Amino acid sequence: MIYILLGAGFEEAEALVTADVLRRADLPVALTGIGGSAVTGSHNITVQADLSVERAALKAGDMVVLPGGMGGVASIEHSQAAMRLVRQAAEDPQLWLAAICAAPTLLARAGLLPKGAHCVCYPGLEGELSQAGAVPEMDRSTVVEGRLITGRGPGSAFDFGLALVNALAGDAAAGQVCAGLQYGL
Repeated sequence: MIYILLGAGFEEAEALVTADVLRRADLPVALTGIGGSAVTGSHNITVQADLSVERAALKAGDMVVLPGGMGGVASIEHSQAAMRLVRQAAEDPQLWLAAICAAPTLLARAGLLPKGAHCVCYPGLEGELSQAGAVPEMDRSTVVEGRLITGRGPGSAFDFGLALVNALAGDAAAGQVCAGLQYGL
């Protein structure tokens, strides 16, 4: 299962484009709500979550996805249940962790970025990654570093989603989704 964590103020494009791309690859996705089943994003779009963060249970091969949006990141950071999932995904080598936009800074503050890991985040926030010992990439939209995948921001949501598909289902699946989306042609 791929759990996309939605907290109040999440960046809608990063969460929903990613969910759409993953579902086009027939991967199981659960929009996972923090603080309720209807979660409003940073641009006042309310999304109905599939399940609450308290009900999420990780098993081998699962992924936790953290969309950005400063409010959404703060919601994740202040939720014990959400941070339990994030820590578990960061520490278990059988799980995946993905973060986009401002969300990689949450990983930095929580001490969950591997030292020397290459990653990206929203421009201007790279200092937090550097302070945590990570290596910010300034010229890439998405970086895959082992079982950690990071994305730059809303404009890289398709690249980010496709990187997740590629990691979980392979090149052929990512290629089929690209063709269906007419992306990158």
